[in-house]
Amino acid sequence: MPQMSDDPNAEAALLCRLRNRDSDAFEIVVRQHTPRMLATARRLLRGEADGEDAVQEAFALAFQRIEQFAGESQLGTWLHRILINACLMKLRTRTRHPEISIEVLLPEFNRFGHYIKNVRNWNLPPDEEVLNDESRGLVRQCIDKLPEDFRTVLLLRDIDELTTEETAQILQITAGAVKVRLHRARQALRTLLEPHFDK
Repeated sequence: MPQMSDDPNAEAALLCRLRNRDSDAFEIVVRQHTPRMLATARRLLRGEADGEDAVQEAFALAFQRIEQFAGESQLGTWLHRILINACLMKLRTRTRHPEISIEVLLPEFNRFGHYIKNVRNWNLPPDEEVLNDESRGLVRQCIDKLPEDFRTVLLLRDIDELTTEETAQILQITAGAVKVRLHRARQALRTLLEPHFDK
């Protein structure tokens, strides 16, 4: 997560300028946070134009509501929360690929706690194969099939590399919920990818 400064006094001073509608302060915030926010929006929305629109909407809303920012989290975390909400609103208005229930993608256990179906060792192909366009596209298609709550956590934690705490703050859920959703999302993604890579 991008930080304005390691010095909390510097961020407090910048917030004061933002609340006073200082255009230079707005420019500083936009310049510092746009690259990371745009990367997140592109991943969630899968499009350059939609990503740019979401980032612009997020900044406009943030600056409109800057007085409501209590400073309990970092400014970057608050901006990301607004951006994620903007992206999710856009996704909800789209015709999406059908999502698969997370339950059918998770391993099943018998009453003794053993797998009903054996989980085989999964050997991923060499890095260069994983990184090719076809494989990336396949992974993205499989991620898109996950239910929204699980897909969003997976993208924020594994793709954007946010911490559990940052993800929890952005999504306004507990760190425990982030861990559970991430674990289930990874298991489900493995189930979806297994037929393609387990050869």
